[in-house]
Amino acid sequence: MGLFGMFSKKDATNEIKEYLEKGAIVLDVRTKMEWDEGHSEGAKHIVLTTIPLNVEEIKSWNKPVIAVCKSGGRSGQATQFLTNHGLDVINGGPWQNVDQYL
Repeated sequence: MGLFGMFSKKDATNEIKEYLEKGAIVLDVRTKMEWDEGHSEGAKHIVLTTIPLNVEEIKSWNKPVIAVCKSGGRSGQATQFLTNHGLDVINGGPWQNVDQYL
């Protein structure tokens, strides 16, 4: 990890903490099999490929969202999609990033 990578990880950690303090909902977009192997307590599970079908449900939560997955790639896709649909969402990366603050 380069020097700039350290700063972005620290910034991401601060952003995760800030969102949790605002009452954010953790949205895990991994597959059911991955979810069953372990997930954050209290997280909501909606598989990435079904996010478009569940946008209204996610909006109904009326809270900020932290999207998580295994490595950050799928949660990044979910973050971009949900942001484009007017939601307040950040990419939390791997679910363990957020789990340590719950």
